[in-house]
Amino acid sequence: MLRELFFRHLAQTSPEPPCLEIVKGHGIYLYDRQGKKYADLISGISVSNTGHANTDILDAVERQLRNFSHVMVYGEDVLEPQVLLAEKLTKLAGPPLDNVYFVNSGTEAVEGAVKLAKRYTGRPHVVSFRNAYHGSSHLCLSLMHLNPMNQAFRPLLPGIFRFPFNSEEVLEGIDTHCACVIAEPIQGEGGAIPAGKDFLAAVRKKCNETGTLLIFDEVQTGMGRTGSWFAFQEYGIIPDIVVLAKALGGGLPLGCFMAPQPIMKCLSDNPPLGHITTFGGNPVSCAASLAAIHYTEKHQLILEVKKKETLFRSLLKHPQIIGISGKGLLLALHLGSDAKVKKVLPLLLKNGIISDWFLFCDSALRISPPLIINDDEIAESCALIRDALDQI
Repeated sequence: MLRELFFRHLAQTSPEPPCLEIVKGHGIYLYDRQGKKYADLISGISVSNTGHANTDILDAVERQLRNFSHVMVYGEDVLEPQVLLAEKLTKLAGPPLDNVYFVNSGTEAVEGAVKLAKRYTGRPHVVSFRNAYHGSSHLCLSLMHLNPMNQAFRPLLPGIFRFPFNSEEVLEGIDTHCACVIAEPIQGEGGAIPAGKDFLAAVRKKCNETGTLLIFDEVQTGMGRTGSWFAFQEYGIIPDIVVLAKALGGGLPLGCFMAPQPIMKCLSDNPPLGHITTFGGNPVSCAASLAAIHYTEKHQLILEVKKKETLFRSLLKHPQIIGISGKGLLLALHLGSDAKVKKVLPLLLKNGIISDWFLFCDSALRISPPLIINDDEIAESCALIRDALDQI
């Protein structure tokens, strides 16, 4: 009955959804109506870093709900969960990123970040990279290279120039007409492809020379997934604006963009309310976020990420796996063809493993489990993955 209502009343995003009917979660596992257990190796696409039904987060959400859940549009009143979370994020990011603008999602955070760059610089052009994914609004679709995802929505926004990732060809596009360059330190939907350190350093240098702002989209990489709170910290290259979402909310909807106060304050005048959101920085989501950060610190989850990456890489050896890319617990198992991926995904579900493909790399399997995953759970999951690969 519920499945029938799902197809009748919910707008569909793909022709053949897997239609898992999940009724509860605990730790790294999700459970369907029949009681079958699934290891969530994608964390709801890099969201559930601290696992499902985390009691620390549940307690924080309940406390905040008993106080209030909404007061007014974001940024006009002093709300403790927002203020404390902003303070914490700026401490984690370090100077000069000392100002936070909260929104509801990664897409909105990218929109706000690009608006901020244009408003601050007064420039019209934006530089982005092929195989990048920044969201599904019209602006975010326009930031992508020309592909089937934005084919039906053209004409795209003007003034956006797209370059190959990890190629210094991009330096030609960074000039005094360019408001910003937006890049993922690790291209998530491109198949977990890390940026080269020399490449990012060259982009940073050219941005400095031309007065162009550098935006890092850390929607997938932020909040500890790669082994640091922010991936940019591993590169030693500081952006002018950083974008967060997904794991930021501890399982609830929350995004933000961060920048130095002298840059961020330009959104407050000429015109006032230059960027505005009703539900952005929802106090309940902010309370969940703070709880997730405190849990991550208390259990030192980030310190274990590199070790867990090494264990995954050592156990995921199979003739069908031609390579593994990524960093930390954002990995891609490259199988060489989309046909193999399509064949193995239902076999993984049968084995109790939830994986997925990448939007711009459908020949690879996504591995981005909750950071709480332990060694035994990694070993069991890898054995089930190898078993499924044996069958294709």
